Amino acid sequence: MQRHWENINALCDIVRETSFAIHRYLGFGHLERIYRRALVHRLRKQGVRADEEPRLNVYDEDGTELGELIPDLFVEECLMVELKARRAVVPDDQAQLLGYLRASRIENGLLINFGAPRLYIKKYVFTPL
Repeated sequence: MQRHWENINALCDIVRETSFAIHRYLGFGHLERIYRRALVHRLRKQGVRADEEPRLNVYDEDGTELGELIPDLFVEECLMVELKARRAVVPDDQAQLLGYLRASRIENGLLINFGAPRLYIKKYVFTPL
């Protein structure tokens, strides 16, 4: 059953709280795919649709379809999630997510890093000019 998310912040809160619970349980030091699978599993248990490594279309500025990109997660068909499992987030991580949002024309994204002692989560909103 797919829910309609009128308030994207409520969906982001669910993903954040679930990520904190995973980080608290697993800690840091695992591979990215372990965190990805844990997040998908726990979101689905809550009735939230989470697609792991979906293929999303990439568009040029005139709307021409150019190909596909594969983000880590696509939640409820409106929130892109990029996961990392490294000691620190670098500017390239932010650039990757913003590039994915722009190219796929998806407005909201979360960048989550499980690889440090302190969980990192940051929301990004891409609004086309």
